[in-house]
Amino acid sequence: MARYGDRMRDPAAGFWTLVGRALRRRCPRCGNGPSFETWLRMAENCPACGFRFEREHGFWVGAMIINTILSFASLLAVFVGGWVAFWPNVPWTGLLVATVSVAGVTPLLYYPMSKSLWSAIEMSYHELEPAERTAANARVAQNSP
Repeated sequence: MARYGDRMRDPAAGFWTLVGRALRRRCPRCGNGPSFETWLRMAENCPACGFRFEREHGFWVGAMIINTILSFASLLAVFVGGWVAFWPNVPWTGLLVATVSVAGVTPLLYYPMSKSLWSAIEMSYHELEPAERTAANARVAQNSP
């Protein structure tokens, strides 16, 4: 564990390492365990270090905000990009279909990344409580042969 001021930090990894782990859909704490069981189903705990991904009630609001921002940015890029690319003869019907398609697909596409990214961002500034560390260690001990 790394020391930051007068507190110990778990994990010792820096912000960009945590973000890198998140973008690979790995546990932000250890980087070993996969954080998702399927594309849309996040594991409750990391199989490698026992970290509980949902740290408190309402934890995933930040992930929802990240997903919304990414989805709207994609929607805006398609709409404005199509408008600029086809100006002055914009095929409005085609552009509408493309924009609605992007609006329907991108939230599902960004879902796992937004949840793992939020978990990493939150971990970078909110260190694990002693009770969380103890519970994670107990889960690992329980699952080991």
